Amino acid sequence: MHIIDTGREDILGANKAIAERVRRDLTARRIVAVNIMGAIGSGKTIMVETLARRLAGKRRLAAIAGDVVSDLDARRIRGTGIPVVGVNTGKECHLDAHLVDHALEELDLTAVDLLLIENVGNLVCPADFDLGTHRSVVVVSSSEGDDTIEKHPMIFLGSDLAIINKIDIEEAVGADTWKMVADARKIKARLEVLRTSFKTGEGVDEVVAWFQELQNG
Repeated sequence: MHIIDTGREDILGANKAIAERVRRDLTARRIVAVNIMGAIGSGKTIMVETLARRLAGKRRLAAIAGDVVSDLDARRIRGTGIPVVGVNTGKECHLDAHLVDHALEELDLTAVDLLLIENVGNLVCPADFDLGTHRSVVVVSSSEGDDTIEKHPMIFLGSDLAIINKIDIEEAVGADTWKMVADARKIKARLEVLRTSFKTGEGVDEVVAWFQELQNG
């Protein structure tokens, strides 16, 4: 028997309505917003830090950093000098459009043209909740195992860019990052996939260029 969870449908529907309003407002302000998803430890925060430093003077950045209870990521990003709002979700394993909407009230949006939203560390829940962003990026690492993409297809299906990080340790952890590239493209043929090491710098130029070239609309 197929059981329809109407409560979940109501939550997702209400979230979608807020997300569409947030996206319209950001678009009108000529701000490009990016939802950055990935598991804990995949490299989301170091990527945001790197973008903040590398795009200084080229894009006007701000960030929203989601976490269940701590503000560690927000403090790390704040150290780069860009405006950042930390958002705690409590027991929830993802950000939602309502939380993003409130976080935006704490930013001077007249001084922003690229908004980076670091979602809570998770490869499942964030795939279901539209945040009102224009692009979605998923970050995974070799240390998660080279079968992690096969196990989480939905988050890749809804993403515009996949970043496979920590390629410098793939041999040490017994992972094949080229297999991960192939797996991502099996899920979504036109998905852009980049292999990186934010520790050694390999592939980072391509990531920076992708974000720098993002256009509103």
